[in-house]
Amino acid sequence: MERTLSIIKPDGVGRNLIGDVIKRLEQNGLKVAAMKMIWMTKAQAQGFYAVHEGKPFFDGLTDFMCSGPIVVMVVQGENVIEQYRKLMGDTNFEDAEEGTIRREFATSTRKNVVHGSDSTESAALEIGYFFNRFEIVG
Repeated sequence: MERTLSIIKPDGVGRNLIGDVIKRLEQNGLKVAAMKMIWMTKAQAQGFYAVHEGKPFFDGLTDFMCSGPIVVMVVQGENVIEQYRKLMGDTNFEDAEEGTIRREFATSTRKNVVHGSDSTESAALEIGYFFNRFEIVG
């Protein structure tokens, strides 16, 4: 059983898409093992996205991610990282496949509703950023 981090970004929360995202996960056989709503500070957003520090989009991304509440989840299932990334769709929603979360709900490349870990290594780091082992069930 593999785990990944899923974030419903401020645009998704603000547009009441939490249920739509969770429904997509569950319809595809993925299980939510932990979930909470938080509102990150700028420092927390910068820490989470530290791997992108120095890149041109870093400040805009971290400003956006602390602009409203987010829902962070630990999602588990067989090949969950690959499955969830396919469900999310391409970062640029215009290039995403029909039926993906980003294709259906995103309004821009930054406001693309969801985030998901891209590898088992990043999933472990990202899950540990938001959750301790007692908060994860399953």
